[in-house]
Amino acid sequence: MEKTNVLYRIYDLYYDGFRNMRIGKTLWLIILIKLFIIFAVLKLFFFPNFLKQNAKDGDVPGYVSKVLMERSKP
Repeated sequence: MEKTNVLYRIYDLYYDGFRNMRIGKTLWLIILIKLFIIFAVLKLFFFPNFLKQNAKDGDVPGYVSKVLMERSKP
């Protein structure tokens, strides 16, 4: 049976490429570790939840509308 489906051919190309990789697997591991550090660790320490800290009693929509109204005044 001939596999002529485009999706199968694309999958087979990547599967065969990753299976025969030696140093590429190590590089992909380094990339994944760096992405984890960027999105998980840095978010925890450098990007606090501003709305959660400033909105009283969890009224986020009310806080946002109040701030937008104050900023729109001339």
